[in-house]
Amino acid sequence: MSALTTTADGFALRGEPFRIISGALHYFRVHPGQWADRLRKARLMGLNTVETYVPWNLHQPAPGTLDLDGLLDLPRYLRLAQEEGLHVLLRPGPYICAEWDGGGLPAWLTSDRDIRLRSSDPRFTDAVDGYFDLLLPALAPFMAAAGGPVIAVQVENEYGAYGEDAAYLKHLEQALRRRGVEELLFTCDQADPAHLEAGSIPGVLATGTFGGKIDQSLERLRAHQKRGPLMCTEFWIGWFDHWGEPHHVRSADDAAASLETLLASGASVNIYMFHGGTNFAFTNGANHDHAYTPVVTSYDYDAPLAESGDPSPKYHAFREVIARHAPVPDEPVPAPSPKLPPTTVTLDRRTPLLDRTGDLGAPVHSREPLTMEAMGLRAGFVLYRTTLPAAGDGVLHFTHGVGDRAQVFVDGAPAGVLEHEHHQESLTVRVPRAGARLDVLVENMGGVNYGPRIGDDKGLLGPVSFDGVVLREWVAYPLALNDLAPLTDATHGAPHDATRAGPAFHHGTFHVGTPADTFLALPGWTKGQAWINGFNLGRYWNRGPQRTLYVPAPALRTGTNELVLLELDATVASRALLTDTPDLGAEKI
Repeated sequence: MSALTTTADGFALRGEPFRIISGALHYFRVHPGQWADRLRKARLMGLNTVETYVPWNLHQPAPGTLDLDGLLDLPRYLRLAQEEGLHVLLRPGPYICAEWDGGGLPAWLTSDRDIRLRSSDPRFTDAVDGYFDLLLPALAPFMAAAGGPVIAVQVENEYGAYGEDAAYLKHLEQALRRRGVEELLFTCDQADPAHLEAGSIPGVLATGTFGGKIDQSLERLRAHQKRGPLMCTEFWIGWFDHWGEPHHVRSADDAAASLETLLASGASVNIYMFHGGTNFAFTNGANHDHAYTPVVTSYDYDAPLAESGDPSPKYHAFREVIARHAPVPDEPVPAPSPKLPPTTVTLDRRTPLLDRTGDLGAPVHSREPLTMEAMGLRAGFVLYRTTLPAAGDGVLHFTHGVGDRAQVFVDGAPAGVLEHEHHQESLTVRVPRAGARLDVLVENMGGVNYGPRIGDDKGLLGPVSFDGVVLREWVAYPLALNDLAPLTDATHGAPHDATRAGPAFHHGTFHVGTPADTFLALPGWTKGQAWINGFNLGRYWNRGPQRTLYVPAPALRTGTNELVLLELDATVASRALLTDTPDLGAEKI
């Protein structure tokens, strides 16, 4: 039996009354070298539990596989949580939302247009079962029934906002039970009667997600579920950002007042987020309401613990609130972490991307352009190449558009940009000669994580024509950019040349005495991706709001370090700055 049980109006842990005071802390958004630090700070704020999603798409990059290494070493994370004296709420999906690429659903699954996602379609549930067959045995030693920290496991995620397939939810419940999960199961849905009804399972604890209107939300949850604990599984105390919009914040006083109301009611809580972390590499999601809007690299979320792990005003305010309702450790509040002294990095070598694609991806030949998914590429870029039939001015038309941002080059010269966000499908270009080379570099800006458009294709989404003539015989180079070794050897790269246009890798080195957190600022640079010592920090874009990228101390090393920027647009810049202060943009409350 689970260590955690429900009573008429609350929880019991091993027979004793227990209130869950939890915070969201996603291991996959935090450098593994910092997990222990973040967990300790969770306990010191007064939390007795942490919550994490589990991203299916990263843990199972291909059917029949399971990756539990490095950033994905969930067993180690659970072990560290237990060593810190924290319980764990586990949310294994299969769907997680989380403003995460594809909502956590793997591209190899969502690319099959015949599968009905998040439903009792056997093709979907068979894939989930195959994943659980590998994941859950690896986590069994960390379940409460085995003496581990996991006291409760979520079934799906806000399903009531998506569908009403009760058979699917029942399948997931049974799938967990059949694989040995004895712990308390719960669902979570927005505090809306229709959502709660569609997303609940008889006999499984229903919980709510909300950030305000606390009394009303709890009343709706109680109206739906007449007895048992009241719990807000996502108490939204901040928000996430999209590129091109203001940085969202919520005042500490306002959030703390809502937390006070919640705890004074006797309810349990999971603060979303306690520590947001970072969408490293190509892991950010996107939303698609009226238009496609990708999420920024930072997932700071205006949380009690900032992206760099420093206590924010919310940390102190929440600790005071929690202390009025539960024991808080009699230990000093954590101080901000040391920061690297301000450092200028000169990027003095340049490697043009269009000249080196063969070093980064094997060519794929096709008569019509293939989508990224058809080439087995989950994230990154694809360079599409063909020739143009005639000279002169003409219109390039991309049937069905691009996913998500395409840069067009004719004989290596920039000819324009198309963006999914702006529904762009056509571009006028000047072709200097018959047989000129056409290059189209397409960037996947992040998979939609919420709603019916999860799994939308990336890359070129249909035929391409020039003045009505369909272009055939394409060569595509999938660029996952997981390994930059072919480009980072000192023998490669020409001296920096600000007059050369087009996407290029820019290389520079800098010295570090003692590794410490820092923030990468890129004044004069436009858009691209950044790596330090091969660790992918994520996407930068002068569109904002985010102006700096967080650099975790464990990504640095004593002595010489290397910075690589893939700058997609022309730039006259040749330097980057490592600063001691983050800049997430102008604020919107």
